[in-house]
Amino acid sequence: MNREQKKQIVAELKEALSENDSGILTSYKGLSNAELTTLRNKLRQLGIEYRVVKNTLARFAAEEAGKDFLADAFNGTVAIAFCHDEITQPAKTLTSYIDSSDTTLSIFGGFLGKQLLSQEDVKSLATIPPREILIAQVLAGMQAPITGLVNCLANPLRDFNGILQARIKQLEEN
Repeated sequence: MNREQKKQIVAELKEALSENDSGILTSYKGLSNAELTTLRNKLRQLGIEYRVVKNTLARFAAEEAGKDFLADAFNGTVAIAFCHDEITQPAKTLTSYIDSSDTTLSIFGGFLGKQLLSQEDVKSLATIPPREILIAQVLAGMQAPITGLVNCLANPLRDFNGILQARIKQLEEN
């Protein structure tokens, strides 16, 4: 690989690191080309970019992108999963792929904003519900006090209506 190709790869990685606030770092050691291709296709269908990186070039790209904390993470066989939409999607997809298949793929960390994530952090990130569900939970939490107030205000009317219905029924029987 000549110097121009290396510069181009560093520029592409820098752009990917700059554009994405999160990424999952994996070790693909022991994966066959067929397994790696299958994984890439599965991730691509979900809008996740999976890039195998050269450690030295990745360190340069991380430093240029302002993510110096990532430089020490590039050791061994490293690939990065980026997602432009849902922050938790790469973690969920990779975790489920590892759990469902007999693979040597392993997650060893990631990054979120300017913070380096450990393996445990990535696993907890994978358990977070999707964005739509989180929004629904927040809205339900905001709606609960209003619903409670409406029920409290409506209870006396319901009780009064029940008393009137009972009296009407009593008078009809006589």
